[in-house]
Amino acid sequence: MNIEKIKTLGDLIKAGYKPRSVKEEMRENLIARLQNNQHLFTGIQGYEDTVLPQIQTAILSRHNMILLGLRGQAKTRIARQMVQLLDEYMPIVAGSEINDDPLAPISVFARNTIAEFKDKTPIAWIHRNERYTEKLATPDVSVADLIGDIDPIKAASLKLNYADERVIHFGLIPRAHRGIFVINELPDLQARIQVSLFNILQEGDLQIRGFKLRLPLDLQFVFTANPEDYTNRGSIVTPLKDRIDSQILTHYPKSLELSKRITTQEASIATTQRQQVVVPDLLLDIIEQVAIEARKSEWVDQKSGVSARLTISALENVYSHAERRLLLNKEAKTIARISDLYGMLPSITGKVELVYEGELEGPANVAQLLIGKAIRAQFDRMFPNPEKVKKSQKKQPYARLINWFNEGNTISLLATESEVGYKHALKQVDGLQETIQSFLTDVTDDLQYVYMEFLLHGLAEFSQLSKTAIEKGVTFKDIVSGMFSGNSNRFATNEDESLDEDE
Repeated sequence: MNIEKIKTLGDLIKAGYKPRSVKEEMRENLIARLQNNQHLFTGIQGYEDTVLPQIQTAILSRHNMILLGLRGQAKTRIARQMVQLLDEYMPIVAGSEINDDPLAPISVFARNTIAEFKDKTPIAWIHRNERYTEKLATPDVSVADLIGDIDPIKAASLKLNYADERVIHFGLIPRAHRGIFVINELPDLQARIQVSLFNILQEGDLQIRGFKLRLPLDLQFVFTANPEDYTNRGSIVTPLKDRIDSQILTHYPKSLELSKRITTQEASIATTQRQQVVVPDLLLDIIEQVAIEARKSEWVDQKSGVSARLTISALENVYSHAERRLLLNKEAKTIARISDLYGMLPSITGKVELVYEGELEGPANVAQLLIGKAIRAQFDRMFPNPEKVKKSQKKQPYARLINWFNEGNTISLLATESEVGYKHALKQVDGLQETIQSFLTDVTDDLQYVYMEFLLHGLAEFSQLSKTAIEKGVTFKDIVSGMFSGNSNRFATNEDESLDEDE
C-alpha cells in the first residue's frame, strides 16, 4: 500500500484497506515472522526455550499479558520490542486525539469529521513507534492520568456543557488506542486505580466520571511486576489479575557462560578502553560469579533480586580501574588484574539490597566478602581444593610457595603498580610461577601473572595465606602472622582501609 498517495478516506477505501484489531495485527505479523524464521526480540539471551515461546503463544492467543520477574530480567526491553510486530504505518483520521480508524471511528471528533467530509476526510499515517505508550506505576498516578477527566477550560472555551463528550480530556490509555500500552511495576498502582482498568481489560471500553460514554478501545496491554511486590509495596488486586490473560515468568541466566555473554553485550566500554585494556576470561568469570554468590547470600535480600545490571556496571568499573592505572603509569596497554576487581565495589554496594544481618556487616564488607566467595568458587574449578587435599593426605601442591611465606617472606601488590613492578613482585614468590605452569599449561606468558595473583587470593580465601589491606593495596603473608595482625583474610574492614585510599 503506497501511503504517500493515500490522503483521503476515499483513497484508503479504493486501496482495499480493511480494519483489524491491534491483537490481530500482531498475531498475523508474528505468524509471518515465524514462518520465515525471522528473529524477534533481538539482544534477549537465555529466554529462547522458556520466556519467548510463552510470549509468542500469548500473542497468537490475542492475550493481554503480564511479565512477572525480579529486577534486571529484561521485562521492559521485551515489552518495548513488541512494537516490531505492528505494521510500519497505520492510517488514522487526521487530527484525532485517539488514533481513530477511518473505517471504524469511535470518537465524536472522528465521527463528525467523516460525516462532514465523507470520502474527502483527510487521512494521516503514524509510524509504529508512535503506537507504543509506557507508564511507570507510581502511587501518585490518578484515574485522570490513565483514563481521562472533564476539562473545564475546554468546556468554557468551546461554550459546551459538561454533558458534551467534547469536554473530555483523554488520558494515556485512550490516546494509546490501536497500539501497545505498557504499565511497569503494576503492584505500585493504587488499588482504586487498578479497579479503573477492569472494564478496559474485559469489555474493552472505558468510563469517565458520570458520562454515559462507551469507547470500545482496541489495545494490547502488557504489564510488568516483581513477584515480591505483592507483599512488599503493594499487590495486584485479584479481579484485575484474573482479567490478565497470560502470566509469564522471567528468570535470571541459568549458566555463568550465558550471563557472561549478556554482560559483555550490554556493557558500555569505550573504544579506547577496549584497545588499551585486556580483561581476561578469568575476571569475566569472577564478575559473573559475584552475582551468583549474591543471589544465594544470606546477607542479601533475595526477594528484591540481584539485577543483571550489577555485572554490567561491574565490568565497566573493572575496565576503568585498569585504565586509570594505565594512565597513571603512562603505559600503552595493560591487562586487568585481580586487584582491579575491587574497583567494582561501588557497582555491588549500589545494586544489592541487604537484609538486617547484611546491614550490620556493612555494604562495603558484604561486597568484599562476595568478591572473596566468587574467587573461592572459581579457584575450586581450576586448582585442587587445599582443604580436600589436606583431608586426603595427598602431596600438598602448594607446599613450596606456602613455605616461602612461612619463612617470613611477604609480598605487597599495589593497585597502581606498573606492569614491570607487578611482574617483579609476583616473581619473588618461590614456586608460584611453577605451580601455575603445572596446572595451566595453555596460559600465555602475559596472562600467567594474573593467574599467579589469582592463586594467592585463592589460597587466602581457603585460609592458607593471610591477605591484609594496606594503603593502596594488599599484602600477602603467612597465616600465623596474619592472625596476630588481627586482619587475616580481610581485604578491608572500613572506608579507611579501602583499596584506593587517598589516590
